[in-house]
Amino acid sequence: MKPRLRRGVRLTYDKVRETHVLLFPEGVLVPNKTAAAVLELCDGETSVADITEALGRKYRGVREADISGVLSRLEERRVVEWT
Repeated sequence: MKPRLRRGVRLTYDKVRETHVLLFPEGVLVPNKTAAAVLELCDGETSVADITEALGRKYRGVREADISGVLSRLEERRVVEWT
């Protein structure tokens, strides 16, 4: 299964706040840097293993369990779904 942003959800960079924001019909979330890095790779085509590998090339100590945990919390907030 591969994660993607739900329909109507958009990750964008807010220049005023100098951080990523996640816009969705029910509101706005300000993800931390880790969550934003994960969300940028949620395209419905990239698996959790591939996301872990990609982030592991940029950061040390990236574990698939951590990525899955971030995605589970985002799924609970109804901003991520699985294909």
